[in-house]
Amino acid sequence: MEIKEIESLARLMSENGLTGLEYKAGEVSLKLERRQEAAAFQQAAGSPFMPAPVEAPEQAPEEKEGTVVVSPTVGVFYAAASPESKPFVAVGDRVEKGDTLCIIEAMKLMNEIPAEVSGKVAEVCVGNGQVVEYGQALFRIV
Repeated sequence: MEIKEIESLARLMSENGLTGLEYKAGEVSLKLERRQEAAAFQQAAGSPFMPAPVEAPEQAPEEKEGTVVVSPTVGVFYAAASPESKPFVAVGDRVEKGDTLCIIEAMKLMNEIPAEVSGKVAEVCVGNGQVVEYGQALFRIV
């Protein structure tokens, strides 16, 4: 692994407000961490390399019915295949198990997120272009 790749991963952490990142590719394994106190200090000091604080990920309320589709990774949520395309799904749309609901971009890889169940999209929990966390609710299907 070259230093430019490590710098790119560190930049990804900084841009997304992450305090930890694990990377594995073949025999290469890398774990990057930074203390939250240091991040808070650097932010307070006005470091241009630190993003604004990231709000806690929204979790789907437990009292709502249906199946919640969660993000399998940290990344950027895209509702459509391209900026010119219409969204894969909208509230009220009927989906079948396996249908593509959205794309999560993680480290320049586009990951299609499929419907885990058939049903009607009752809620879209995140906005297009929003950074999502692992396990964050994306959709609710009833």
